Amino acid sequence: MSSTGSRVQALENEGEIAADYLEELLDIADLDGDLDMDVEGDRAAVSIVGAELSQLVGRDGEVLEALQELTRLAVYRETGERSRLMLDVSGFRAARRAELEKIAAEAVERCKESGSKVSLDAMSPFERKVVHDAVAAAGLVSESEGVEPRRFVVILPE
Repeated sequence: MSSTGSRVQALENEGEIAADYLEELLDIADLDGDLDMDVEGDRAAVSIVGAELSQLVGRDGEVLEALQELTRLAVYRETGERSRLMLDVSGFRAARRAELEKIAAEAVERCKESGSKVSLDAMSPFERKVVHDAVAAAGLVSESEGVEPRRFVVILPE
């Protein structure tokens, strides 16, 4: 088996472990939700979709972030390997990603027009990664500044 094939298989295994953990959690909390698993790039991705799961997202995704970390720990406990698994609930992350890509595009335009650096609001690591990727795709450079939880992205002019 190729190393790419074995890597995909390992990520699929991470998704299975995560799904089992989340299934138990949903049962304990008496919540209805369906689980979708996928491999996106170099990480496993698990989505919980259901009627009323906003309590699993929380304000600004805080509960979702905590749930993702717990799920990563459950995967680590089983595999002994650090997981970069991405968890989404009711499409929250997907919608947030689209919103962040729009914010980044607008900031890139402001940066190009003004010729000065543009600083954005504080963001989670996931949010900063989305912005860094969008800025790089637009041909500019960005960096993170500040200290958690007030870490933010700065877009630099050409």
